Amino acid sequence: MSLHNRLFACALAGLTGAVALLCAAATGVAAPAPTPPGSPPVARDPLLWATVNVCDTAGHPDGIGIRGSMPGTGDHDDELFMRVQVQFLRRSDGSWRGMGRGADSGFLDLGNGAARVRQAGRTFTLNPPAGGQPAFMLRGLVTFEWRRDGDVVRRARRSTTAGHADAIGADPEGFSAAVCSIR
Repeated sequence: MSLHNRLFACALAGLTGAVALLCAAATGVAAPAPTPPGSPPVARDPLLWATVNVCDTAGHPDGIGIRGSMPGTGDHDDELFMRVQVQFLRRSDGSWRGMGRGADSGFLDLGNGAARVRQAGRTFTLNPPAGGQPAFMLRGLVTFEWRRDGDVVRRARRSTTAGHADAIGADPEGFSAAVCSIR
């Protein structure tokens, strides 16, 4: 690519970003929180995950622990929030359904965006199915929000996956699963 073409491409990229910011300002929509240089987009960020870190253990009978991790923005003006919800597998159609208010943390304030990463979670205790009934198959759904001046500037959602041995508070230590079965 010639120098002229590279300069044109850079100028076009800059103008595109400026137009997006002007449109956001004109419509009253908050501009996305800045992403620290060199960090991946939120959709592919390895610091953004959800996992089951507790599943019906001796220390947490009939309990499911769900933990999430979200990257910071590097900016003290941003606030990070996370909502943890338990879902059950409806056997009749294979769909995942929410369990209601008793299995929903509401939005948790994790602090400002200056941290590289923040983790939080909740452990929910459920009533197991009556004798002879199939076990509950459960998973977590975590909604992540980055806010600035009270406005949501970025949102992501993840269902639980395995392979996150750094999940704080796991029982047993290092436990990380996509689903949990309560008998």
